[in-house]
Amino acid sequence: MGGGQKSEHLLVILPFESPNAIFDRIRRNHPYIKITFYQLAFTDTPWKGRFEVPREIFQDATFLITLSALPPSPQDCPNLELIHFTSAGTNHIANSPIYTNTKIPLTTSSGIHGPQIAEWVLMTMLTSSHHYALLHKWQNDRRWGQEDKSGIGLLRNLHDKVGQRLGVLGYGSIGRQVGNVAKAMGMDVIAYTARPRTTPESKHDTGFIVPHTGDPEGKIPSAWYSGTDKRDLHHFLAQDIDHLLVSVPLTKETTHLLGEEEFKILSKRNAFVTNISRGPIIDQPALISALKAYDDYTSPMADGGGEFSVAPEADLKADTSIPGIRGAALDVTDPEPLPKDDPLWDAPNCIITPHISGLGSAYVDRCFQVFEVNLDRREKGERLINVVDRERGY
Repeated sequence: MGGGQKSEHLLVILPFESPNAIFDRIRRNHPYIKITFYQLAFTDTPWKGRFEVPREIFQDATFLITLSALPPSPQDCPNLELIHFTSAGTNHIANSPIYTNTKIPLTTSSGIHGPQIAEWVLMTMLTSSHHYALLHKWQNDRRWGQEDKSGIGLLRNLHDKVGQRLGVLGYGSIGRQVGNVAKAMGMDVIAYTARPRTTPESKHDTGFIVPHTGDPEGKIPSAWYSGTDKRDLHHFLAQDIDHLLVSVPLTKETTHLLGEEEFKILSKRNAFVTNISRGPIIDQPALISALKAYDDYTSPMADGGGEFSVAPEADLKADTSIPGIRGAALDVTDPEPLPKDDPLWDAPNCIITPHISGLGSAYVDRCFQVFEVNLDRREKGERLINVVDRERGY
């Protein structure tokens, strides 16, 4: 792409207010860049003209920072040299003409979401295992729960995370930070990636890393698995996983990656499944069936009956004949928004949030930090980070 101090134009089209302090920082470090900002709500197919940005604004743009808004056609952006997305993935624009009919480099904000999403993952994991719904009900009822023998029985038998195994399906920046925090809690972490990571260098994180987070050198997993077919996946899932984190990108190959067969394997330890990636990676009816199978089996075993009558996790660990999975935490669903009458709402032991795990006050600034790193690299003639491989889909 080349560098130099020629005048260049950064076009920013985002669904939030103008980040003026960030723009001032870019101007100080790159005074030759002109910045134009448009605020625009998210749309599924922005390149089809369903937005109010004039087509001609793309004509002299050198860089574009966007969530989803793209030029309607390659002819509308003859000078565009880089498009940076504020999302971790690009599946939402994979059918656009810019994606399919150009070679304009695309970069993502992968790497910025690790801290806040890892906190969401651990929050929901502990909310489930520590029976927080019961504790919150006691508080709302102004009830000192020590006299609730059934509830106290659950709490006395809860299983802390020390020695439990976290399987990370997709060991990218988010998976690495979850693995980092999980290991600090005493968990064993194993990783799965599409490509083998057989050398120390191949295990390094080469993307954007928030300082003091993640697993930059890939040293946390006690074992590393890889592959792109069902046999490889099933071998990984069969490794006595107590908690499965789904953090692979959504592609044709990963659509319904987890279904009836996979949940049957995970039932060996009645795993808890967390999905922070994309809803279609999981076959949702199969997930509901696996949750119901566990709940139907364990509910009669619970002591005392009632709303929070589930069998204590510690008592169930030795009995591998129990079907299903013991719970799920989903920040993504299929479809989104999830319709009010969707059966997933009623699935037992399932936490659902509306695709918000990555939100936080640092989000916008970190998105731009990735772009600024690449500006510096571009000027030095160095390889960009977070570049999308169109053939792989991420």
